[in-house]
Amino acid sequence: MKTIVAGALGECVHVAGVTNFLRLAELAGWKTVFLGPSVPVNDFIEAAIREKADLVGVSYRLTPETGERLLAEFAEAAADLHEQGVRFTFGGTPPVSRKAESLKDFFDQIFDGSQSREEILAYLRGEDLQATGAFTFPQSTIERIRWKQPYPLLRHHFGLPTMQASLEGIREIAEAKALDVISLGIDQDAQENFFHPERQNPRATGAGGVPVRSAEDYRQLYQASRAGNFPLMRTYSGTDDFIRLAEMYVDTINIAWCAIPLFWFNLMDGRGPLTLEESIRDHQQVMAWYGERGIPVELNEPHHWGMRDAPDVVFVTSAYLAAYNAKAFGVRDYIAQLMFNSPPNLSDAMDLAKMLAILEMIAPLEDETFHIWRQTRTGLLSYPLEDNAARAHLATSIYLQMALHPHIIHIVGHTEADHAATAPDVIAASLAAQRSIENALAGQPDMSVDPQVQARKKHLIEQSHITLQAIRNLADKSVEDPLTDAVTLTKAVNVGVLDAPQLKNNPFAPGTIRTRVLEGACEAVDENGESISERDRLQANL
Repeated sequence: MKTIVAGALGECVHVAGVTNFLRLAELAGWKTVFLGPSVPVNDFIEAAIREKADLVGVSYRLTPETGERLLAEFAEAAADLHEQGVRFTFGGTPPVSRKAESLKDFFDQIFDGSQSREEILAYLRGEDLQATGAFTFPQSTIERIRWKQPYPLLRHHFGLPTMQASLEGIREIAEAKALDVISLGIDQDAQENFFHPERQNPRATGAGGVPVRSAEDYRQLYQASRAGNFPLMRTYSGTDDFIRLAEMYVDTINIAWCAIPLFWFNLMDGRGPLTLEESIRDHQQVMAWYGERGIPVELNEPHHWGMRDAPDVVFVTSAYLAAYNAKAFGVRDYIAQLMFNSPPNLSDAMDLAKMLAILEMIAPLEDETFHIWRQTRTGLLSYPLEDNAARAHLATSIYLQMALHPHIIHIVGHTEADHAATAPDVIAASLAAQRSIENALAGQPDMSVDPQVQARKKHLIEQSHITLQAIRNLADKSVEDPLTDAVTLTKAVNVGVLDAPQLKNNPFAPGTIRTRVLEGACEAVDENGESISERDRLQANL
Protein backbone atom coordinates (compact mmCIF):
# COMPACT_ATOMS: atom_id res chain seq x y z
CA MET A 1 0.00 0.00 0.00
CA LYS A 2 1.39 3.36 -1.03
CA THR A 3 1.32 6.34 1.34
CA ILE A 4 0.02 9.89 0.89
CA VAL A 5 1.01 12.66 3.28
CA ALA A 6 -1.08 15.83 3.00
CA GLY A 7 -1.87 19.03 4.83
CA ALA A 8 -2.33 22.81 4.56
CA LEU A 9 0.97 24.68 4.15
CA GLY A 10 2.26 27.62 6.16
CA GLU A 11 -0.33 29.86 7.76
CA CYS A 12 -3.26 28.27 5.86
CA VAL A 13 -5.87 26.75 8.17
CA HIS A 14 -8.31 25.54 5.49
CA VAL A 15 -8.24 21.74 5.40
CA ALA A 16 -11.64 20.71 3.99
CA GLY A 17 -10.10 20.18 0.57
CA VAL A 18 -7.25 18.17 2.08
CA THR A 19 -9.56 15.85 3.99
CA ASN A 20 -11.75 15.31 0.90
CA PHE A 21 -8.63 14.48 -1.12
CA LEU A 22 -7.46 11.98 1.48
CA ARG A 23 -10.87 10.37 1.68
CA LEU A 24 -10.80 9.79 -2.08
CA ALA A 25 -7.26 8.44 -1.72
CA GLU A 26 -8.48 5.87 0.80
CA LEU A 27 -11.15 4.79 -1.65
CA ALA A 28 -8.39 4.35 -4.23
CA GLY A 29 -6.42 2.10 -1.87
CA TRP A 30 -3.84 4.51 -0.39
CA LYS A 31 -2.60 4.75 3.20
CA THR A 32 -3.21 8.37 4.22
CA VAL A 33 -1.48 10.63 6.73
CA PHE A 34 -3.20 13.91 7.55
CA LEU A 35 -0.83 16.62 8.84
CA GLY A 36 -3.53 19.17 9.64
CA PRO A 37 -3.60 22.97 9.16
CA SER A 38 -0.76 25.49 9.22
CA VAL A 39 2.09 23.03 8.63
CA PRO A 40 5.55 24.67 8.38
CA VAL A 41 7.68 23.76 5.38
CA ASN A 42 10.26 21.83 7.43
CA ASP A 43 7.56 19.86 9.29
CA PHE A 44 6.04 18.92 5.93
CA ILE A 45 9.40 17.60 4.67
CA GLU A 46 10.15 15.73 7.89
CA ALA A 47 6.74 14.04 7.83
CA ALA A 48 7.21 12.97 4.22
CA ILE A 49 10.57 11.39 5.09
CA ARG A 50 9.30 9.80 8.31
CA GLU A 51 6.22 8.25 6.65
CA LYS A 52 8.16 7.22 3.52
CA ALA A 53 5.59 9.06 1.44
CA ASP A 54 5.03 8.13 -2.18
CA LEU A 55 2.87 11.20 -2.75
CA VAL A 56 2.73 14.52 -0.90
CA GLY A 57 -0.38 16.69 -1.13
CA VAL A 58 0.11 20.39 -0.47
CA SER A 59 -2.81 22.78 0.00
CA TYR A 60 -2.89 26.57 0.22
CA ARG A 61 -6.07 28.64 -0.02
CA LEU A 62 -5.00 32.17 1.02
CA THR A 63 -3.55 35.12 -0.90
CA PRO A 64 -2.04 34.15 -4.28
CA GLU A 65 1.05 36.33 -3.83
CA THR A 66 2.00 34.85 -0.46
CA GLY A 67 1.12 31.41 -1.79
CA GLU A 68 3.49 31.83 -4.73
CA ARG A 69 6.44 32.70 -2.45
CA LEU A 70 5.64 29.89 0.01
CA LEU A 71 5.25 27.24 -2.70
CA ALA A 72 8.59 28.26 -4.23
CA GLU A 73 10.21 27.88 -0.81
CA PHE A 74 8.56 24.48 -0.37
CA ALA A 75 9.65 23.23 -3.79
CA GLU A 76 13.25 24.20 -3.07
CA ALA A 77 13.19 22.46 0.32
CA ALA A 78 11.64 19.30 -1.16
CA ALA A 79 13.93 19.11 -4.20
CA ASP A 80 15.86 16.10 -2.90
CA LEU A 81 12.63 14.14 -2.26
CA HIS A 82 11.41 15.07 -5.72
CA GLU A 83 14.64 13.77 -7.27
CA GLN A 84 14.22 10.52 -5.32
CA GLY A 85 10.88 9.91 -7.02
CA VAL A 86 8.41 11.27 -4.47
CA ARG A 87 5.49 12.87 -6.28
CA PHE A 88 3.88 16.15 -5.24
CA THR A 89 0.41 17.53 -5.89
CA PHE A 90 -1.07 20.92 -5.14
CA GLY A 91 -4.65 21.85 -4.30
CA GLY A 92 -5.99 25.36 -3.84
CA THR A 93 -8.23 28.10 -5.14
CA PRO A 94 -8.04 28.91 -8.88
CA PRO A 95 -5.94 32.10 -8.32
CA VAL A 96 -3.37 30.26 -6.18
CA SER A 97 -3.40 27.32 -8.59
CA ARG A 98 -2.51 29.64 -11.44
CA LYS A 99 0.52 30.75 -9.46
CA ALA A 100 1.41 27.10 -8.83
CA GLU A 101 1.50 26.53 -12.59
CA SER A 102 4.98 28.11 -12.58
CA LEU A 103 6.07 25.03 -10.62
CA LYS A 104 4.39 22.46 -12.88
CA ASP A 105 7.70 20.65 -13.30
CA PHE A 106 7.64 20.08 -9.54
CA PHE A 107 3.94 19.38 -8.99
CA ASP A 108 2.74 16.21 -10.65
CA GLN A 109 -0.85 17.50 -10.69
CA ILE A 110 -2.55 20.77 -9.75
CA PHE A 111 -6.16 20.66 -8.55
CA ASP A 112 -8.02 23.98 -8.58
CA GLY A 113 -11.48 22.76 -7.57
CA SER A 114 -12.78 22.35 -11.11
CA GLN A 115 -11.86 18.67 -11.30
CA SER A 116 -14.57 16.12 -10.63
CA ARG A 117 -14.32 13.40 -8.02
CA GLU A 118 -13.98 10.95 -10.89
CA GLU A 119 -10.95 12.77 -12.29
CA ILE A 120 -9.29 12.92 -8.86
CA LEU A 121 -9.97 9.22 -8.26
CA ALA A 122 -8.60 8.34 -11.67
CA TYR A 123 -5.40 10.24 -10.90
CA LEU A 124 -5.09 8.47 -7.54
CA ARG A 125 -5.57 5.12 -9.29
CA GLY A 126 -2.59 5.84 -11.48
CA GLU A 127 -4.07 7.32 -14.65
CA ASP A 128 -1.81 9.98 -16.10
CA LEU A 129 -4.12 12.88 -16.82
CA GLN A 130 -1.34 15.05 -18.20
CA ALA A 131 -0.11 12.47 -20.70
CA THR A 132 -3.10 12.98 -22.95
CA GLY A 133 -3.76 16.58 -22.06
CA ALA A 134 -7.42 15.73 -21.54
CA PHE A 135 -9.24 13.26 -19.40
CA THR A 136 -10.67 10.21 -21.10
CA PHE A 137 -14.05 9.17 -19.71
CA PRO A 138 -15.16 5.57 -20.35
CA GLN A 139 -17.70 5.34 -23.15
CA SER A 140 -19.48 2.12 -22.28
CA THR A 141 -21.87 1.62 -19.38
CA ILE A 142 -20.21 -1.21 -17.48
CA GLU A 143 -16.72 0.21 -17.94
CA ARG A 144 -17.92 3.57 -16.62
CA ILE A 145 -19.66 1.96 -13.63
CA ARG A 146 -16.45 0.19 -12.64
CA TRP A 147 -14.36 3.27 -13.24
CA LYS A 148 -16.54 5.51 -11.08
CA GLN A 149 -17.01 3.18 -8.10
CA PRO A 150 -17.89 3.66 -5.27
CA TYR A 151 -19.92 6.53 -6.72
CA PRO A 152 -22.94 5.62 -8.83
CA LEU A 153 -23.41 6.87 -12.36
CA LEU A 154 -25.80 9.82 -12.54
CA ARG A 155 -28.48 9.82 -15.20
CA HIS A 156 -31.20 12.38 -15.95
CA HIS A 157 -33.93 12.64 -18.57
CA PHE A 158 -33.52 15.60 -20.94
CA GLY A 159 -35.32 16.72 -24.06
CA LEU A 160 -36.87 20.07 -24.96
CA PRO A 161 -39.52 20.82 -27.62
CA THR A 162 -37.03 22.10 -30.21
CA MET A 163 -33.79 20.71 -31.60
CA GLN A 164 -31.89 23.94 -31.01
CA ALA A 165 -32.86 24.21 -27.35
CA SER A 166 -32.01 20.53 -26.82
CA LEU A 167 -28.62 20.87 -28.51
CA GLU A 168 -27.71 23.89 -26.40
CA GLY A 169 -28.94 22.21 -23.22
CA ILE A 170 -27.00 18.98 -23.83
CA ARG A 171 -23.82 20.96 -24.41
CA GLU A 172 -24.38 22.92 -21.18
CA ILE A 173 -24.99 19.74 -19.15
CA ALA A 174 -21.90 18.04 -20.59
CA GLU A 175 -19.65 21.04 -19.94
CA ALA A 176 -20.92 21.21 -16.34
CA LYS A 177 -19.98 17.52 -15.89
CA ALA A 178 -23.36 17.09 -14.22
CA LEU A 179 -24.26 13.64 -15.56
CA ASP A 180 -22.70 10.40 -16.65
CA VAL A 181 -25.71 9.51 -18.80
CA ILE A 182 -28.07 11.80 -20.69
CA SER A 183 -31.37 10.04 -21.26
CA LEU A 184 -32.59 11.65 -24.42
CA GLY A 185 -36.28 12.39 -24.16
CA ILE A 186 -37.85 12.27 -27.61
CA ASP A 187 -41.39 13.25 -28.53
CA GLN A 188 -44.18 10.71 -28.99
CA ASP A 189 -44.09 10.89 -32.79
CA ALA A 190 -40.42 9.96 -32.75
CA GLN A 191 -41.15 6.98 -30.51
CA GLU A 192 -44.01 5.64 -32.57
CA ASN A 193 -43.73 7.03 -36.09
CA PHE A 194 -40.05 7.79 -36.75
CA PHE A 195 -39.96 5.72 -39.94
CA HIS A 196 -43.50 6.70 -40.93
CA PRO A 197 -43.68 10.43 -41.68
CA GLU A 198 -47.12 9.87 -43.21
CA ARG A 199 -48.38 8.98 -39.70
CA GLN A 200 -46.78 11.93 -37.94
CA ASN A 201 -48.87 14.82 -36.64
CA PRO A 202 -47.20 18.20 -37.26
CA ARG A 203 -49.32 19.75 -34.52
CA ALA A 204 -47.79 17.34 -31.99
CA THR A 205 -44.19 18.19 -32.84
CA GLY A 206 -42.17 18.42 -29.63
CA ALA A 207 -44.94 16.94 -27.49
CA GLY A 208 -43.11 15.13 -24.72
CA GLY A 209 -39.56 15.76 -25.88
CA VAL A 210 -37.19 16.73 -28.65
CA PRO A 211 -38.64 16.28 -32.17
CA VAL A 212 -35.99 14.08 -33.80
CA ARG A 213 -36.93 13.29 -37.37
CA SER A 214 -33.72 11.93 -38.93
CA ALA A 215 -30.59 9.98 -38.10
CA GLU A 216 -28.66 13.20 -38.56
CA ASP A 217 -30.73 14.79 -35.76
CA TYR A 218 -29.53 12.04 -33.43
CA ARG A 219 -25.93 12.51 -34.55
CA GLN A 220 -26.14 16.23 -33.80
CA LEU A 221 -27.55 15.61 -30.33
CA TYR A 222 -24.81 13.09 -29.60
CA GLN A 223 -22.13 15.44 -30.91
CA ALA A 224 -23.39 18.13 -28.54
CA SER A 225 -22.53 15.80 -25.65
CA ARG A 226 -18.87 15.52 -26.73
CA ALA A 227 -17.63 17.99 -24.14
CA GLY A 228 -16.97 18.20 -20.41
CA ASN A 229 -17.10 14.69 -19.03
CA PHE A 230 -18.36 13.19 -22.32
CA PRO A 231 -21.56 11.67 -20.92
CA LEU A 232 -23.07 8.53 -22.36
CA MET A 233 -26.41 8.81 -24.14
CA ARG A 234 -29.48 6.59 -24.34
CA THR A 235 -33.08 6.98 -25.41
CA TYR A 236 -36.44 5.22 -25.63
CA SER A 237 -36.65 1.97 -27.54
CA GLY A 238 -39.78 3.17 -29.32
CA THR A 239 -43.18 1.56 -29.71
CA ASP A 240 -42.82 0.24 -33.27
CA ASP A 241 -40.01 -0.69 -35.66
CA PHE A 242 -37.90 -1.70 -32.66
CA ILE A 243 -34.95 -3.29 -34.43
CA ARG A 244 -34.66 -0.53 -37.05
CA LEU A 245 -34.57 2.01 -34.22
CA ALA A 246 -32.02 -0.05 -32.28
CA GLU A 247 -29.70 -0.21 -35.29
CA MET A 248 -29.95 3.55 -35.72
CA TYR A 249 -29.34 4.23 -32.00
CA VAL A 250 -26.17 2.17 -32.00
CA ASP A 251 -24.96 3.95 -35.13
CA THR A 252 -25.85 7.52 -34.14
CA ILE A 253 -25.65 7.90 -30.34
CA ASN A 254 -23.63 4.85 -29.29
CA ILE A 255 -26.60 3.95 -27.11
CA ALA A 256 -25.45 3.20 -23.55
CA TRP A 257 -28.14 0.63 -22.91
CA CYS A 258 -31.56 -0.42 -24.08
CA ALA A 259 -34.62 0.36 -21.97
CA ILE A 260 -37.79 -1.51 -22.80
CA PRO A 261 -40.79 -2.79 -20.83
CA LEU A 262 -42.31 -6.24 -20.92
CA PHE A 263 -46.04 -5.47 -20.72
CA TRP A 264 -46.27 -1.77 -21.65
CA PHE A 265 -45.93 0.83 -24.43
CA ASN A 266 -48.69 -0.69 -26.55
CA LEU A 267 -52.45 -0.46 -26.93
CA MET A 268 -52.92 -1.35 -23.25
CA ASP A 269 -51.51 1.99 -22.10
CA GLY A 270 -52.21 3.87 -25.34
CA ARG A 271 -48.52 4.47 -26.10
CA GLY A 272 -48.07 2.18 -29.07
CA PRO A 273 -49.88 0.46 -31.97
CA LEU A 274 -49.37 -3.19 -30.91
CA THR A 275 -51.58 -5.49 -28.92
CA LEU A 276 -50.33 -6.76 -25.58
CA GLU A 277 -49.25 -10.14 -26.90
CA GLU A 278 -47.61 -8.62 -29.99
CA SER A 279 -45.63 -6.15 -27.91
CA ILE A 280 -44.42 -8.82 -25.47
CA ARG A 281 -43.05 -10.85 -28.39
CA ASP A 282 -41.42 -7.80 -29.96
CA HIS A 283 -39.93 -6.65 -26.65
CA GLN A 284 -38.39 -10.09 -26.18
CA GLN A 285 -36.86 -9.85 -29.65
CA VAL A 286 -35.38 -6.45 -28.78
CA MET A 287 -33.80 -7.91 -25.61
CA ALA A 288 -32.27 -10.68 -27.70
CA TRP A 289 -30.95 -8.22 -30.31
CA TYR A 290 -29.14 -6.11 -27.73
CA GLY A 291 -28.01 -9.20 -25.82
CA GLU A 292 -26.32 -10.60 -28.93
CA ARG A 293 -24.31 -7.38 -29.19
CA GLY A 294 -23.31 -7.24 -25.54
CA ILE A 295 -25.25 -4.03 -24.90
CA PRO A 296 -26.89 -3.79 -21.46
CA VAL A 297 -30.66 -3.94 -21.19
CA GLU A 298 -32.98 -2.33 -18.64
CA LEU A 299 -36.58 -3.44 -18.33
CA ASN A 300 -38.47 -0.40 -17.14
CA GLU A 301 -41.31 -2.62 -16.02
CA PRO A 302 -42.39 -2.74 -12.33
CA HIS A 303 -42.96 0.97 -11.77
CA HIS A 304 -45.61 1.00 -14.51
CA TRP A 305 -47.65 -1.27 -12.26
CA GLY A 306 -46.83 0.81 -9.19
CA MET A 307 -47.85 4.06 -10.83
CA ARG A 308 -51.24 2.47 -11.55
CA ASP A 309 -51.68 1.59 -7.85
CA ALA A 310 -50.96 -2.12 -8.23
CA PRO A 311 -50.17 -3.83 -4.91
CA ASP A 312 -46.56 -4.24 -3.89
CA VAL A 313 -46.71 -7.98 -4.60
CA VAL A 314 -47.56 -7.33 -8.27
CA PHE A 315 -44.75 -4.76 -8.41
CA VAL A 316 -42.27 -7.34 -7.09
CA THR A 317 -43.60 -10.13 -9.29
CA SER A 318 -43.32 -8.03 -12.45
CA ALA A 319 -39.75 -7.08 -11.51
CA TYR A 320 -38.87 -10.77 -11.27
CA LEU A 321 -40.54 -11.51 -14.62
CA ALA A 322 -38.56 -8.69 -16.20
CA ALA A 323 -35.19 -10.01 -15.00
CA TYR A 324 -36.19 -13.60 -15.81
CA ASN A 325 -37.10 -12.70 -19.39
CA ALA A 326 -33.96 -10.64 -19.85
CA LYS A 327 -31.82 -13.63 -18.94
CA ALA A 328 -33.90 -16.04 -21.00
CA PHE A 329 -33.47 -13.90 -24.11
CA GLY A 330 -29.72 -13.56 -23.88
CA VAL A 331 -29.09 -10.32 -22.00
CA ARG A 332 -25.67 -10.41 -20.36
CA ASP A 333 -25.73 -7.18 -18.39
CA TYR A 334 -29.12 -6.48 -16.86
CA ILE A 335 -29.96 -3.11 -15.34
CA ALA A 336 -32.59 -3.65 -12.65
CA GLN A 337 -34.68 -0.51 -12.40
CA LEU A 338 -35.97 0.20 -8.90
CA MET A 339 -38.32 3.18 -8.83
CA PHE A 340 -39.16 4.30 -5.32
CA ASN A 341 -42.35 6.17 -4.35
CA SER A 342 -44.59 4.17 -6.70
CA PRO A 343 -47.30 4.65 -5.65
CA PRO A 344 -46.17 7.94 -4.09
CA ASN A 345 -47.56 7.57 -0.58
CA LEU A 346 -45.55 4.54 0.53
CA SER A 347 -43.45 4.79 3.68
CA ASP A 348 -39.68 4.69 3.33
CA ALA A 349 -39.52 1.46 5.31
CA MET A 350 -42.05 -0.36 3.16
CA ASP A 351 -40.57 1.06 -0.04
CA LEU A 352 -37.11 -0.15 0.91
CA ALA A 353 -38.49 -3.57 1.84
CA LYS A 354 -40.11 -3.87 -1.58
CA MET A 355 -36.84 -3.14 -3.37
CA LEU A 356 -34.92 -5.55 -1.15
CA ALA A 357 -37.49 -8.24 -1.97
CA ILE A 358 -36.89 -7.68 -5.69
CA LEU A 359 -33.13 -7.89 -5.33
CA GLU A 360 -33.31 -11.06 -3.24
CA MET A 361 -35.67 -12.71 -5.72
CA ILE A 362 -33.59 -11.93 -8.81
CA ALA A 363 -30.20 -12.61 -7.20
CA PRO A 364 -30.29 -16.39 -7.97
CA LEU A 365 -30.57 -15.54 -11.68
CA GLU A 366 -27.09 -14.04 -11.64
CA ASP A 367 -24.22 -16.18 -12.93
CA GLU A 368 -21.20 -15.90 -15.21
CA THR A 369 -23.51 -15.18 -18.17
CA PHE A 370 -25.94 -12.78 -16.47
CA HIS A 371 -24.86 -9.80 -14.39
CA ILE A 372 -27.25 -7.56 -12.47
CA TRP A 373 -26.62 -3.82 -12.06
CA ARG A 374 -28.82 -1.83 -9.68
CA GLN A 375 -30.44 1.39 -10.86
CA THR A 376 -32.61 3.45 -8.50
CA ARG A 377 -34.83 6.45 -9.09
CA THR A 378 -37.41 8.68 -7.42
CA GLY A 379 -41.06 8.15 -8.28
CA LEU A 380 -42.41 10.19 -11.16
CA LEU A 381 -45.67 10.98 -9.39
CA SER A 382 -44.23 11.74 -5.97
CA TYR A 383 -42.93 15.27 -6.37
CA PRO A 384 -44.67 18.21 -4.70
CA LEU A 385 -45.24 21.30 -6.79
CA GLU A 386 -43.49 23.77 -4.47
CA ASP A 387 -39.83 24.11 -5.45
CA ASN A 388 -38.17 23.93 -2.03
CA ALA A 389 -40.26 20.93 -1.01
CA ALA A 390 -39.45 19.23 -4.31
CA ARG A 391 -35.71 19.75 -3.81
CA ALA A 392 -35.95 18.29 -0.30
CA HIS A 393 -37.85 15.29 -1.65
CA LEU A 394 -35.18 14.70 -4.29
CA ALA A 395 -32.38 14.75 -1.71
CA THR A 396 -34.11 12.53 0.85
CA SER A 397 -35.28 10.03 -1.74
CA ILE A 398 -31.77 9.58 -3.12
CA TYR A 399 -30.36 9.21 0.39
CA LEU A 400 -32.82 6.34 0.94
CA GLN A 401 -31.90 4.81 -2.42
CA MET A 402 -28.26 4.68 -1.37
CA ALA A 403 -29.23 1.94 1.08
CA LEU A 404 -29.29 -0.35 -1.99
CA HIS A 405 -25.75 0.63 -3.05
CA PRO A 406 -26.91 1.47 -6.59
CA HIS A 407 -24.60 1.38 -9.58
CA ILE A 408 -26.76 3.99 -11.36
CA ILE A 409 -29.02 6.68 -9.96
CA HIS A 410 -31.64 7.97 -12.35
CA ILE A 411 -32.21 11.49 -11.08
CA VAL A 412 -35.82 12.48 -11.57
CA GLY A 413 -35.61 16.25 -11.43
CA HIS A 414 -37.32 18.34 -8.80
CA THR A 415 -39.18 20.23 -11.54
CA GLU A 416 -41.09 17.12 -12.60
CA ALA A 417 -44.44 18.30 -11.18
CA ASP A 418 -44.16 21.70 -12.89
CA HIS A 419 -42.22 21.55 -16.13
CA ALA A 420 -39.73 19.59 -18.22
CA ALA A 421 -36.25 20.10 -16.84
CA THR A 422 -34.05 22.73 -18.47
CA ALA A 423 -30.27 22.39 -18.47
CA PRO A 424 -29.91 24.57 -15.31
CA ASP A 425 -32.61 22.41 -13.65
CA VAL A 426 -30.67 19.24 -14.50
CA ILE A 427 -27.43 20.69 -13.15
CA ALA A 428 -29.14 21.81 -9.92
CA ALA A 429 -30.72 18.38 -9.44
CA SER A 430 -27.35 16.74 -10.02
CA LEU A 431 -25.70 18.88 -7.35
CA ALA A 432 -28.43 17.94 -4.85
CA ALA A 433 -28.04 14.27 -5.71
CA GLN A 434 -24.27 14.42 -5.32
CA ARG A 435 -24.64 15.89 -1.84
CA SER A 436 -26.97 13.07 -0.78
CA ILE A 437 -24.58 10.49 -2.21
CA GLU A 438 -21.60 12.04 -0.42
CA ASN A 439 -23.49 12.00 2.88
CA ALA A 440 -24.45 8.35 2.43
CA LEU A 441 -20.96 7.21 1.45
CA ALA A 442 -19.53 8.99 4.48
CA GLY A 443 -21.30 6.50 6.75
CA GLN A 444 -24.96 5.78 6.19
CA PRO A 445 -26.63 3.52 8.79
CA ASP A 446 -27.76 0.15 7.45
CA MET A 447 -31.50 0.65 7.12
CA SER A 448 -31.98 -2.74 5.48
CA VAL A 449 -31.55 -4.62 8.79
CA ASP A 450 -34.54 -2.93 10.41
CA PRO A 451 -36.80 -5.78 11.66
CA GLN A 452 -39.88 -4.18 10.13
CA VAL A 453 -38.15 -3.92 6.76
CA GLN A 454 -36.93 -7.50 6.92
CA ALA A 455 -40.36 -8.85 7.87
CA ARG A 456 -42.01 -7.03 4.98
CA LYS A 457 -39.35 -8.23 2.55
CA LYS A 458 -39.90 -11.83 3.58
CA HIS A 459 -43.67 -11.46 3.26
CA LEU A 460 -43.45 -9.99 -0.25
CA ILE A 461 -41.15 -12.76 -1.44
CA GLU A 462 -43.53 -15.42 -0.13
CA GLN A 463 -46.55 -13.76 -1.72
CA SER A 464 -44.78 -13.19 -5.06
CA HIS A 465 -43.98 -16.88 -5.38
CA ILE A 466 -47.72 -17.56 -5.11
CA THR A 467 -48.38 -15.09 -7.93
CA LEU A 468 -45.67 -16.61 -10.11
CA GLN A 469 -47.13 -20.08 -9.60
CA ALA A 470 -50.55 -18.77 -10.59
CA ILE A 471 -49.04 -17.54 -13.86
CA ARG A 472 -47.45 -20.94 -14.48
CA ASN A 473 -50.80 -22.61 -13.87
CA LEU A 474 -52.34 -20.61 -16.73
CA ALA A 475 -50.09 -22.16 -19.37
CA ASP A 476 -51.02 -24.97 -21.71
CA LYS A 477 -49.26 -28.22 -20.96
CA SER A 478 -47.27 -27.87 -24.18
CA VAL A 479 -45.63 -24.63 -23.01
CA GLU A 480 -42.03 -25.26 -22.01
CA ASP A 481 -41.56 -22.09 -19.94
CA PRO A 482 -44.74 -20.20 -18.98
CA LEU A 483 -42.80 -17.21 -17.59
CA THR A 484 -41.40 -16.39 -21.03
CA ASP A 485 -44.42 -17.46 -23.10
CA ALA A 486 -46.13 -14.41 -24.58
CA VAL A 487 -49.53 -16.14 -24.67
CA THR A 488 -49.32 -17.10 -20.98
CA LEU A 489 -48.04 -13.69 -19.91
CA THR A 490 -50.84 -12.01 -21.86
CA LYS A 491 -53.37 -14.28 -20.21
CA ALA A 492 -51.95 -13.39 -16.79
CA VAL A 493 -52.95 -9.80 -17.45
CA ASN A 494 -56.23 -10.68 -19.19
CA VAL A 495 -57.55 -12.66 -16.22
CA GLY A 496 -56.15 -10.42 -13.51
CA VAL A 497 -53.26 -12.36 -12.00
CA LEU A 498 -51.38 -9.18 -12.78
CA ASP A 499 -53.77 -6.29 -12.32
CA ALA A 500 -53.97 -2.66 -11.21
CA PRO A 501 -56.91 -0.44 -10.25
CA GLN A 502 -56.09 2.10 -12.95
CA LEU A 503 -56.55 -0.56 -15.64
CA LYS A 504 -60.30 -0.41 -15.12
CA ASN A 505 -62.24 -0.51 -18.41
CA ASN A 506 -59.07 -1.58 -20.20
CA PRO A 507 -59.64 -4.08 -23.04
CA PHE A 508 -56.61 -6.12 -21.98
CA ALA A 509 -57.03 -6.27 -18.20
CA PRO A 510 -59.96 -6.46 -15.77
CA GLY A 511 -58.84 -3.57 -13.55
CA THR A 512 -60.99 -4.98 -10.75
CA ILE A 513 -58.30 -5.32 -8.09
CA ARG A 514 -58.70 -3.04 -5.07
CA THR A 515 -55.68 -1.59 -3.30
CA ARG A 516 -55.01 0.69 -0.33
CA VAL A 517 -51.89 1.96 1.38
CA LEU A 518 -51.99 0.40 4.84
CA GLU A 519 -49.25 1.20 7.33
CA GLY A 520 -47.08 2.48 4.51
CA ALA A 521 -47.48 -0.54 2.18
CA CYS A 522 -49.66 -0.90 -0.91
CA GLU A 523 -51.90 -3.92 -0.33
CA ALA A 524 -54.64 -5.74 -2.18
CA VAL A 525 -57.84 -5.36 -0.15
CA ASP A 526 -61.36 -6.82 -0.11
CA GLU A 527 -64.62 -4.92 -0.51
CA ASN A 528 -64.34 -3.79 3.11
CA GLY A 529 -60.87 -2.33 2.64
CA GLU A 530 -59.18 -5.11 4.61
CA SER A 531 -55.87 -6.56 3.47
CA ILE A 532 -56.09 -9.97 1.82
CA SER A 533 -53.39 -12.51 1.02
CA GLU A 534 -52.35 -13.15 -2.55
CA ARG A 535 -53.75 -16.68 -2.37
CA ASP A 536 -57.16 -15.38 -1.25
CA ARG A 537 -57.14 -12.65 -3.91
CA LEU A 538 -56.39 -15.07 -6.69
CA GLN A 539 -58.90 -17.67 -5.51
CA ALA A 540 -61.63 -15.04 -5.27
CA ASN A 541 -61.03 -13.55 -8.68
CA LEU A 542 -60.00 -16.45 -10.92
